[in-house]
Amino acid sequence: MKTVLITGGTRGIGKSIAYLFAKNHYNLVLNYLKTKDQGEKIKKDLEEKYGISVLLVQGDISKEEDIERMVFEMEQTFSNIDCLINNAGLAIDTTIEDKTKENFMKTLDVNLIGPFLLSRAIGKKMQKQTGDHVIINITSTNGIDTFYPESIDYDASKAGLISLTHNLANYYQGKIRVNAVAPGWVSTEMNQNLESEFISQEEDKILLHRFADPDEIAKVVYFLASSDASYINDTIIRVDGGVKR
Repeated sequence: MKTVLITGGTRGIGKSIAYLFAKNHYNLVLNYLKTKDQGEKIKKDLEEKYGISVLLVQGDISKEEDIERMVFEMEQTFSNIDCLINNAGLAIDTTIEDKTKENFMKTLDVNLIGPFLLSRAIGKKMQKQTGDHVIINITSTNGIDTFYPESIDYDASKAGLISLTHNLANYYQGKIRVNAVAPGWVSTEMNQNLESEFISQEEDKILLHRFADPDEIAKVVYFLASSDASYINDTIIRVDGGVKR
């Protein structure tokens, strides 16, 4: 049975990814930062529904010591790791005038440095194993051509994650396939406090006139991890419902 590690795996897009991989008979390593109770409920539900094993690992992916501990805990439970999904993300939206260096650096640490550190650690393990191995980064259209001054740090981090995807794909030279998914607006907890007028304005820019459901992003992620995508590498897949241009 294959094993997938999902950062930020107990809420939003990460939770939808977890359920889809469990349904397809993957064992799961779900990383979380503060949502332990929610994680325990998800673990119980997935193990009962699908007969797979779920390991919950608490950790801040921006801290090397946490990554080392998470990898150690994973190694004690599962002998192999087949897929890494760098999904955990942070957004601290403020005006440019109110941006602090500390918050800017924290956003970069979580959204870019963390995926680099974890990809390097897991990549070492994957290279010692046989079979098809995959790293999938969850970036954003904010890292391509959707810009908001309030999220200048988030946008920069996601652009960096796209660059990281290309560099890792070239570094691993086909031993590990590395791709990224770039969602547009998605109906998740991160966006639940947006003003209705702003949502309407943004939906009007989308050809499908709505935000994505997290499950719609999860399906693209699962496809990239599957053998059906065995010849897809070093690619950024945009999932934004189409944008008026």
